[in-house]
Amino acid sequence: MKTTTKVEELCNAGHGFEKFESVMVRRRNGGGSATGMARITSKRRLVMLRHVWIALCCLLVICCSTKAEHVRELEVSEGVPIGHQIGFIGEFLHGLDSGPPYLIVPVPGSAVDSDLAIDHTTGEIRTKVALDRETRSSYSLVAIPLSGENVRVVVRVLDENDNAPTFPTPIMNIEFPENTPRDVKRTLNPARDFDLGRYNTQRYNIVSGNVNNAFRLSSHRERDGVLYLDLQINGFLDRETIPAYSLVIEALDGGTPPLRGQMTVNITIQDVNDNQPIFNQSRYFASIPENATVGTSILQVFATDTDAEENGLVEYAINRRQSDKEQMFRIDPQTGWISVNKPLDFETKELHELVVVAKDHGIQPLETTAFVSIRVTDVNDNQPTINVIFLSDDATPKISESAQPGEFVARISVNDPDSKTEYSNVNVTLSGGDGRFGLTTRDNIIYLVIVSLPLDREIQPNYTLSVVATDTGNPPLHASKTIYLRVTDINDNAPEFESDVYHANVMEVADPGTSVVQVVAVDRDEGNNSAIIYSLLDTPDTHSQWFQIDARSGLITTRAHIDCETEPVPQLTVVAKDNGHPPMSSTVSVFVTIHDVNDNEPIFDQSFYNVSVAENEPKGRCILKD
Repeated sequence: MKTTTKVEELCNAGHGFEKFESVMVRRRNGGGSATGMARITSKRRLVMLRHVWIALCCLLVICCSTKAEHVRELEVSEGVPIGHQIGFIGEFLHGLDSGPPYLIVPVPGSAVDSDLAIDHTTGEIRTKVALDRETRSSYSLVAIPLSGENVRVVVRVLDENDNAPTFPTPIMNIEFPENTPRDVKRTLNPARDFDLGRYNTQRYNIVSGNVNNAFRLSSHRERDGVLYLDLQINGFLDRETIPAYSLVIEALDGGTPPLRGQMTVNITIQDVNDNQPIFNQSRYFASIPENATVGTSILQVFATDTDAEENGLVEYAINRRQSDKEQMFRIDPQTGWISVNKPLDFETKELHELVVVAKDHGIQPLETTAFVSIRVTDVNDNQPTINVIFLSDDATPKISESAQPGEFVARISVNDPDSKTEYSNVNVTLSGGDGRFGLTTRDNIIYLVIVSLPLDREIQPNYTLSVVATDTGNPPLHASKTIYLRVTDINDNAPEFESDVYHANVMEVADPGTSVVQVVAVDRDEGNNSAIIYSLLDTPDTHSQWFQIDARSGLITTRAHIDCETEPVPQLTVVAKDNGHPPMSSTVSVFVTIHDVNDNEPIFDQSFYNVSVAENEPKGRCILKD
């Protein structure tokens, strides 16, 4: 079954029955032309000859399978012109009856008929077309001479450098993270050259685009003969410096001169979050009036991050741990605008120091800080405050009536919260006190209330003073404070009796303890200075021992029996003394008239009187007195 199939293939090959018939006719006619055969054209004759041809081919195949095979190898360069002589089939086949004519049996699929011209009579082989080794590298056929030997003819097409290395695509796009270490490789599409051996791809070069020699090439050949190509990192990549490279890579073969092929490799450097945000200033300064409303914009901070996309997206925040714990300010996370978050007060805090953080959106975010100094400026929204310190022993508003002009009463300090310099730009005035008090200062910082005129508590024990402080704002604000000053007493007044002299009457029969008269003295001082103690001055010649006086009330009573006949009008001296230090006193005279009662019978001084009277004594002359 297989033999029949092979025969049919041979009979139906390029040189079939018609060619065999033509050869046989020429040999029978002594090499004449085929015109004689042309006369035998009957259909029956042709059918008969075809069967003979098939039988002969079968016989030849059987014979070839039993005899030794001879090989004729020929070579031809692929670049030869059409009609170029390759060689002869029988040449160099010694010891073999291999002379023409030949029965040519092409190997199926070898394209012998289409590409080669074979002369059956001479065995010469020539090219019919331009040969291309890359299309077909060899041709095979079987030539059978009349001797029946089997000659296998192999025509090898020799390679010429007629193909340049070719990359599969003219452009290749790859990516490297910018933190890729040195020597890391990335496989590139290799160039392929259909030529063989030294005419194949031999090396690769970077023609252009390798800025700072950032890359290098390495190659290796594998069993399939392809020179594979790797791109390696040769330095350090930095997307922020060079975000992309465009390398022109050429492949060269081993020809002289070499043929070249090129490919452009576009390299994108992928961003890595390796750069922190950078503020355009390390410190910012701004001022804002204290009456700025909530939401008022103050200033904008700005930071840039040279990384890309999320790694370069910056957001802002205030570090509340280190600054602005009271949250007086807020910052827009996207724009960096700082604005007022709570009402400000210059008097509470004049300078605010903020620590502002700029942070990117990387997976592991990086951040940096800047300092913002915000100074709150004053607005005249506070009236001055007045502080009075009294210089008395117990720091109460009082002054002794003994104080001399120039003596200090109080110390006054004035603070304007709108100014950081105490007492500055404030005018202080004093009013009231009937001119007996004044205000003095040496440096317009400390004011002193002093006594201007002598004081007398008994005339005016209290004074009302008014201190007014006025700032220089526009409009000016003022504050006032009222001082209620008490004048303290000194024992400068002696007790004064209500009468310059007192008169009293008492019966001489009055019992001891009988009330005689009450004297009253008044002391214009106060306290102990006005507390009066009464006493009787001891005057025996006036019989003061007959009487006594109550020390507190001033009531005079009899102390013993009195006698009109002894002293009808005793004179008493009452002393009124206060409790001051030193005490002061005064006296008043009290005249007590003792009214007589008939409590004594007449008694002569002598029991016998002897008297002499002149005879001429006038009438009415006293001659005896008892």
